[in-house]
Amino acid sequence: MQRRRILVSILTAGAIAGALAACGSSGGGSADAMKAKGPITIWYSNNEQEVAWGKAMVKEWNSAHPDEQIKAQEVPAGKSTEEVLGAAITAGTTPCLVFNNLPAATGQFQKQGGLVNLSKFSDGDSYIEARSGASADQYKSADGSFYQMPWKQNPVQIFYNKDLFAKAGLNPDAPDISTYAKFLAAAKQIKASGAAQYAIYPAPTSEFFQPNFDYLPLLAAQTGGKGMIEDGKATIDNADGLEVANFWRSIYADGLAGNEQYQGDAFADGKSAMAIVGPWAIAYYGDKVNWGSVPVPTKDGIAPDKTYTFPDAKNIGMYTSCKNQGTAWEVLKFATSKDQDGKLLNVSGQMPIRSNLATVFADYFAAHPAYKEFGSASERTVDDPTGPNTIAQLQALRDAYTKSVISGSGSVEDAFKAAADKINQLQTKK
Repeated sequence: MQRRRILVSILTAGAIAGALAACGSSGGGSADAMKAKGPITIWYSNNEQEVAWGKAMVKEWNSAHPDEQIKAQEVPAGKSTEEVLGAAITAGTTPCLVFNNLPAATGQFQKQGGLVNLSKFSDGDSYIEARSGASADQYKSADGSFYQMPWKQNPVQIFYNKDLFAKAGLNPDAPDISTYAKFLAAAKQIKASGAAQYAIYPAPTSEFFQPNFDYLPLLAAQTGGKGMIEDGKATIDNADGLEVANFWRSIYADGLAGNEQYQGDAFADGKSAMAIVGPWAIAYYGDKVNWGSVPVPTKDGIAPDKTYTFPDAKNIGMYTSCKNQGTAWEVLKFATSKDQDGKLLNVSGQMPIRSNLATVFADYFAAHPAYKEFGSASERTVDDPTGPNTIAQLQALRDAYTKSVISGSGSVEDAFKAAADKINQLQTKK
């Protein structure tokens, strides 16, 4: 099973809606709590590299702050991080900080009253914007405030198997699959040659987050940096949105991607010649696959250094049950400092959401050239919206995609128009 399948929450919109059914006012944090100092608790992902980084970060902080000790643990087991957090908000048992917040869930946690408004700290906006630059804007909530700290991302690219490309008669070192037409031609050549059963194999399952690994990266690229909602309206039924959907429909209609869930990792197993993955895959595939990477395709082709993609980000949330939010804010800044960002990058290969990343960590990218293009891509990413109904909106998109693109039932235009109408209705729902 691919690592992102393990890391990404395995849940449906209905499951998270149930977990977050108890709603409250927008989170904030009292003035007293925001100044209070003392011990705090944090949760981090159960990913091996992040656990190693987290333990080292906590040890370093604790050695210098005897009166403000951090107690850390992995996110408790459950169906998903989001379901665990939703239940913890309701019960008032959240930690001070969680280093595993899904951006798409932020609006629902905010609506539930679980998140502290980081912009209320005197240096909240200035710190976040200085660290993350223009990339920070997409993580603001509708009220213009930050309820999440932009932290790290895995900008997705097309990984391809060089050996299978060579077997198919394609250039294994510099394949030109930058346009829809060229990508489709290469995909057909892979299948016809018998090099692999499928050209590519995105998960064809129906979870709300799956558009992040097929439809939305290509939408970001095709539109030059726009997401599924712009200026309060869905974009999936406009010309670019439909171009992306019809490209994927062609992939499925020609049998170039599998439409049944694969029990395993199709790319690692050689069942598909390509995959859409982030920089985590470099260490994950290692020597198991002789891989190369290129940006996702667009209709007419865009230069790699201009191509946008999906970031597959995880951010940091501060929770309103925290009594010592003053300490939590200082820990949050410490954990996202240049020094700690460098340590996270070094141990995990994941990209801190930091302005001018390639320049700030030039030594790292010089020593790890395979990661260089991901460092560049980190400046051009488009994440999911941050509204209170984002997960339901993503589910509406996925349902339309599953029906019209993967299954080929009915017209893409009709399905995406209906999905866009539903997304727009949800956009006005508070």
